Amino acid sequence: MKRPYDTVKRVLDVALAATGLLLATPILAAVALAVLVTMGRPVLFRQARPGRHGRLFHLVKFRSMTVGGEASAPANDAARLTTFGRWLRTTSLDELPQLWNVLRGEMSLVGPRPLLPAYLSRYTPEQSRRHEVRPGITGLQQVYGRNTLSWDERFTLDVRYVQRRSLVLDLRILLRTVRTVLLREGITAAGAATAHEYLGPTELATAGSGTVPAEGLR
Repeated sequence: MKRPYDTVKRVLDVALAATGLLLATPILAAVALAVLVTMGRPVLFRQARPGRHGRLFHLVKFRSMTVGGEASAPANDAARLTTFGRWLRTTSLDELPQLWNVLRGEMSLVGPRPLLPAYLSRYTPEQSRRHEVRPGITGLQQVYGRNTLSWDERFTLDVRYVQRRSLVLDLRILLRTVRTVLLREGITAAGAATAHEYLGPTELATAGSGTVPAEGLR
């Protein structure tokens, strides 16, 4: 049932990612120069993340932390996040290089966000369903609270997307993403520079925002 959708979605991903990279070239160049001046090399941050079916790929984004910071546990993020890096994250400009991951077929514009490989062994079978599709630059959880949601809420939205994905849902998520980015919503979790580490289904849930709708975007 999903084959026609998956084919059309991939064509749209390639077309939109290529167009986005072309149009954003001046912004990419300006951000790269700013990262070089404020933080030095490397300009880009690369980290292994699990993609579709759990296969690892190297996610690419602009560096926002001191060297060695972003490969560490989330608990260390606050000490390593630079002033310019914090601004990059609040504007989501650090995510722009992931359009290259989309072109390579490792990611999609819309899908569950790729998390750390260490989390793979901590998922329940239901949570693991998030890997049935390509990870996305944005997704259902990004437009319904992002890092302010508890892990349980985030995984609920990821699985809901996998179950109900469609071109109409993807379009609505993309349109809502524009609003989320402009308003800079859900950038950080309470008490964290970015997000809390996911310790597994037995952990105490981080207090969520309570904004997850019963049915999600339709």
